[in-house]
Amino acid sequence: MAQQLRVLQSLWAMERRLADEGEWPLQTQLAMIRDAGFDGAGVRFIDPAFAREVTNFLRAHGMIWQAQCYPKTVDDLKPVLELVSQLGADHVNLQPDVRPRRLADCIPLLEGWRRLAEQAGIAVHVETHRDRMTTDLFFMLDLLDCFPDLRLTADLSHYLVGREFAWPVDDINHAMMHRVLDHSWGIHGRVASREQVQISHRFPQHQGWVSLFMGWWEYAIRSWRKRAGPDATLTFLCELGPPPYAITGPDGKELSDRWQDALVMKDMIRALWDRIAREPVRRQAPGLR
Repeated sequence: MAQQLRVLQSLWAMERRLADEGEWPLQTQLAMIRDAGFDGAGVRFIDPAFAREVTNFLRAHGMIWQAQCYPKTVDDLKPVLELVSQLGADHVNLQPDVRPRRLADCIPLLEGWRRLAEQAGIAVHVETHRDRMTTDLFFMLDLLDCFPDLRLTADLSHYLVGREFAWPVDDINHAMMHRVLDHSWGIHGRVASREQVQISHRFPQHQGWVSLFMGWWEYAIRSWRKRAGPDATLTFLCELGPPPYAITGPDGKELSDRWQDALVMKDMIRALWDRIAREPVRRQAPGLR
């Protein structure tokens, strides 16, 4: 087998939150994701009944999923790993729902979660995310100094907004983002600007930001292909969130169609992968990062 890309759709991103229209039923959402050609979905595993219903559908249609969780303590991860052991998952995507100001307070949590994951034999990736342990780019780089083999899920939108990088992004800021990407084993996809966490990548005025993120994602894919095994799978989750992530006008309605945006993003990232996959892989030497 060769290395593979699997493009997933976030179920959170399927929420509409319209005052005058109801939400799509869950089975409708899942059928839309399947029929649109996604390879799977991002599924919250803090609700066992929800996780069972969703994974039953995905499994029946040959699709995959990532298990999403938001632990505040080491023990909070235990029921998630137990559920994954029953239902399966490509990996667990962990948002550390704590906000320590000192690295010393993070170490026992990360060590505990890594220990539980190793004991369960389940891959766990820590997501870079707003309002979490990983919210600040500089703090995240310090965490990587403490845990040089920490496996991340890269959602770079939060760092661009959080640091308000000047445009064009300079080499110093690119290097910091590249260091995060060199530790990333999955990607969560949305395009941000330096002031807005989510913008439509189909609007002409946003194409500079689209090029920026496509460049970062290209770097992430190339880095991962060097580090990952010859038959490994990389997941890219389209995660275009509902309001207030999505920008709305004075009528409260979104300025773009997020579902259509997700379909375009899916095709964009697959085309990027296909272009890179046609090139020979230069694997990283063992022991180097």
